Amino acid sequence: MTDVPSVRSAEVGRRIGVGLMYGLWRPRVLGAWRVPVTGPVIFAVNHSHNIDGPMVMGVAPRPTHFLIKKEAFVGPLDPFLTGIGQLKVDRHSIDRTAISRALGVLEQGGVLGIFPEGTRGEGDFAALRAGLAYFAVRGGAPIVPVAVLGSSERPGRLIKALPPLRSRVDVVFGDPFDAGDGSGRRTRKALDEATERIQKQLTAHLENARRLTGR
Repeated sequence: MTDVPSVRSAEVGRRIGVGLMYGLWRPRVLGAWRVPVTGPVIFAVNHSHNIDGPMVMGVAPRPTHFLIKKEAFVGPLDPFLTGIGQLKVDRHSIDRTAISRALGVLEQGGVLGIFPEGTRGEGDFAALRAGLAYFAVRGGAPIVPVAVLGSSERPGRLIKALPPLRSRVDVVFGDPFDAGDGSGRRTRKALDEATERIQKQLTAHLENARRLTGR
């Protein structure tokens, strides 16, 4: 099997994330108790700002291995992200190495973080790629929806590319659910149906998270 990052490396990343996220902003975490304590899990995270991934890494109750676009692995960030157990993925091709490593994380009972919209946008789960359904069905892992709210409301005064320092960012974890229909099928039709189920669940979670947080 392709080299799979260790839970220990992701735990290092989690500890760095804890220090940075709580040091720079005021995260409010809701529903973390819903995350299964053991076994493979997929975090499906909405994506409207660059800090969404690091924020989830820092506040999640378990170390997380995120699939991150290869363009982020530049200069010193490359060995750093690799060293803390993050997974480089080429979004413009079938990246078999990334797929193998991600499935390896799940096989080892780890947590895989995915931005199912594929790229940063409105963060409303309006357009999902099929990758999330594939990993959920193939890896036999429940999906935990994660809503990050407040990261893109307004730019910071000191650094425009970041939310205002010490501003509140809400991270809401939802109930885990299975994407498949129980048959174990991995046909194109089965994955399309799973993607539809996932989208309904993620959209409902986001609406609930907005009601809960008033955002």
